[in-house]
Order: sequence, then C-alpha cells, then structure tokens
Amino acid sequence: MEFRVIDDIIQMYNLMLNDIALAKDYIYLETYKFANDLIGSRFRDALTKKARSGVKVRILIDSWGRGPVSETFFTELISLGGEVKFFEKIKINTDIFTRGHRRDHRKILVIDDHISYIGSANITGYNLNWRELCLRTDGELALSFKKVFLENFAAYNQYFIANKMTYTRTIRLGDFEIIRDVPSLQFQRLRKRYTQLIRESVHSVVIETPYFLPGFMMRKAMMDASKRGVNVKVIMPKHSDVGMVDILRNKYLGLLHNAGINLLFYVPNNLHAKMLMVDDEIFSISSANFDFRSFRYLFEIALIGVEPEIVRQLTEHVSETIRNSQELDYLDWKRRPLIQKIFEWFLLPFRHFF
Repeated sequence: MEFRVIDDIIQMYNLMLNDIALAKDYIYLETYKFANDLIGSRFRDALTKKARSGVKVRILIDSWGRGPVSETFFTELISLGGEVKFFEKIKINTDIFTRGHRRDHRKILVIDDHISYIGSANITGYNLNWRELCLRTDGELALSFKKVFLENFAAYNQYFIANKMTYTRTIRLGDFEIIRDVPSLQFQRLRKRYTQLIRESVHSVVIETPYFLPGFMMRKAMMDASKRGVNVKVIMPKHSDVGMVDILRNKYLGLLHNAGINLLFYVPNNLHAKMLMVDDEIFSISSANFDFRSFRYLFEIALIGVEPEIVRQLTEHVSETIRNSQELDYLDWKRRPLIQKIFEWFLLPFRHFF
C-alpha cells in the first residue's frame, strides 16, 4: 500500500479531483459539509462528468452541514444515475436537541476499490486557509472504507440503529483498525480506544484537535500519563471557528498545565486537524474532535494503526504545526478577565452541544 499525509487543503482537493477524473468503476463520497461555492461546484461538476461516462457515483451529505446545498444542486448528476442522500434531515420539533443533534461528521472518499481518503476536511471553500489533515491510501484499505460507506449510505435516515454492536464493530486489516462511532452514551468506541492508548503510552502522546473539551476519563488518562513521565502535547488553534468552544476550553487549561501537559496554540489560522500519535509508533487520523459532542453524539470514523511511513509523515506534519504554535502563557491564563471566567461557568452545562 501507498500512503500520503496531506495537510494543505488546496493540494488535497487537487489530488481528490485528479483521482476522481481517473475513476473507472465507482466514486463514493461521505462528508459533513458540501458547499454551494467554487469548491463544491468543482467537485459536483467533476462527479457529474464521471457519471456521464458511466461511473457509479454515490454521495452522502449531512443535512445539518450541507448549508444551502439541496437535490437541485445535483440535478444533472442525479439525472445521469448518480445517487445523492442527505443524512437525517432536520425537523423543527420537540426532538431537535436529541434526534436533530445527531449528525454524520464522517469524511471519506473511496474510488475503484483501491483509493481512499480519510480525515478532517469538508468539501467547501470556507476552510481554504485552514490547516487540515487527511490520509490518502492506495491499496486494500479502500475495500474496508467501501464497506463502511455502503452501511452508512443504507442507514442514512435511521434514528435508531437496529444493532449498534454490529454497526460499530471494529474493522481490522493487518496493523490497521477502522473504528466507527454512532451516537451513544454506552458505546463511544473512539473515546474509549483513545483513552486506552493514552493509558498505555510510554514515551509520548501528541494530540491535534480544533476543539478541545476532554471528558473526565480522558483528562485523567492524560494527567496520569504526564505524571509517569510521558511527554503529553495538545495542539489546538489559538482561535478556532467556534468562539464559545475557545472560551469553554479555558476551564480545563490550568488543571492540565499544572499536571505537566504541554498546551500549544496554532497561530496562523484555524487548525482543523484531528490526530493522535502515541510513542511515535501508533497513529490515529479521524473525523472526530477531542470533545464531548464528537464522542457522544456524532457519527465519526477513525483509522488507527502502526505504519512507519505514515508515522514519519505525521512527525513532519506535527513539527511544522509546532513551529507555528505558541505555548500556553499560564500567568496570562490566570489573569484572564472575571467576565471570561463567568462565561466559562455559564457554558459548562452546555459542553456536550459544542
């Protein structure tokens, strides 16, 4: 298999479009956002062209994240046999904060049984200056991602998954595992797997996430790891695109800093990468943020594995991220305004919804 880690979003879109242009059999795309803008139009037109040539095209877009995009945006593609589904259409009723809050946050692209993409990036021009993280693979992993896509494509409008145990069963292929999460208080397979990896860490833990609101068990795992000498780093954007999360995360920073965890803030723009690396050996690239909402309410997916070439590329990616980051100024954190502390406490009960 061949692997390529991509953190430049424009480069990633160009690679995707090139792979789409070469497709001969099928193209399966699952994404949280697919915008009606220049980027979205480029992808739609490329997919329509392939449908016209007989390639099977299936697209699954989350209804919350789709923005202004509807079936009419894909009229020609659908007329040519392409299939477009919108995951869990939003209904304005008393159920909006339960059923309506459960979104498909996965981001995968599978082409012709051998090309696959997984990572953090949506199909939109909104994030063209963000630092993303995606993995392109050329090889047998694509068949596993194909299976995952087809299962979600079939269950796109089901509130209750009949058999969550089967639907979220970990898929293993050699040194790789694909972990799927569905909205659940009980399962939360990704949170539990990450917590386990951090607990078992020996030398180092590196986390990149745009939104950092770790639950109690994960915070404890991180602090325990630091206490036994593990070098724990968390890299997040100095200013994400969700200001309330930036305010709320401050509630946790002092506690983690005092436990010896190195907190860094990416400065140039929004860091949207979602990555975990343990002991420079085990990696995870996923669609999931390190927060309550991703682990509890969203349909997420992660590729976890042991692959030296991927780790090597991720190490280069992390080094570049750190070069453009600054450490937490603890004294400045302690001196933050009283009104900010009040907002932190006010937002705390709502931490599961950000």
